Amino acid sequence: MDDLLGLNNKTAMVWGGGAGMGEATATRLAQAGCRVAVIDRELAPAERVAAALREQGCSARAIEADATVEAEVDAAVAATEAHLGSVDLMATVIGIGVWSTLLDMTDEQWQDAHRLNLTSFFLPARAAARSMVQGGRTGAIVSVASVSGLTSAPNHGGYGAAKAGLVNLVRTMAVEWGPAIRVNAIAPGAIATPRVQMPPAALEVMKQRFPLGRPGSTDEIAKTALFLLSDLASYITGHTLPVDGGWTSTFLMNAAEPAN
Repeated sequence: MDDLLGLNNKTAMVWGGGAGMGEATATRLAQAGCRVAVIDRELAPAERVAAALREQGCSARAIEADATVEAEVDAAVAATEAHLGSVDLMATVIGIGVWSTLLDMTDEQWQDAHRLNLTSFFLPARAAARSMVQGGRTGAIVSVASVSGLTSAPNHGGYGAAKAGLVNLVRTMAVEWGPAIRVNAIAPGAIATPRVQMPPAALEVMKQRFPLGRPGSTDEIAKTALFLLSDLASYITGHTLPVDGGWTSTFLMNAAEPAN
C-alpha cells in the first residue's frame, strides 16, 4: 500500500491537526508512512495527536503555530524541516464559520471570515511551496474548502465568500506552481465532528434529500486528503472535490412522483 500511495518516508505538515478532520488526516498520513508535523494554534491538542502517532510507531512532532500569522507559519516550516526533514506535503484543515446575515454582518466579522478561512490557507501554502521550490523538490498541497464556497451561503456569506476564494486560489496556485507542486482542495458537506454534531431534524433532512442519506465522517475527509496527496492523484491539480454525500448533486424541487 505504501508503494501504491507513494507516501512512505515523505514529510507532511498538517495544519489544524489537533482535532477532528485534521487529526484524522494526520493519522492517515502517518499510517501511509509519512513523518507528520501536527500543527495547531494550541500545543496541547497537537501534542496529544502527535503522541498517539508516536505510540503507533510513527514519526510525529507537535508544533504550536497560528496559520494566519506569517512569522509563526515560517517558524513552523523551519521547525518541521529541522526535526522531520524537508517538506514534501502539506494539508490545511482549517475552517471556522462566521454566522450572520449580510445586512447585519460587521466589518470585523467579514475580516475574520477571510482571515480564518482564506489567509489561513494562503500563508501556509506559500511557505511550503517556497520551501519546495528553493529545495528543488516536487510536492503536493491540499486544503479543506466547503460546499458553501461552491453554492450560496445564506447567513454565513463571509465564510462562503472566503471558501470560494480558496477554491479560486487553488486553481491559481496549481497553474503558477505546476508542474512541480500539485494543489487541490476538498469541499466537505455536512461532516459530523467532535465540535459539530447534527441535530435530529438535520439528520432527517439528510436522510430524505441527500443521496447517501447521512453526514460524513472525519475519516472520509481524511481519506480524500490522503488520495489527493498521494501518487494515485498524480495527474490531478487545480481541482476542488466535493465530498458531500451528493449534497451538490441534489435537485431540491425533486418530487416523490414524476410530473405528468
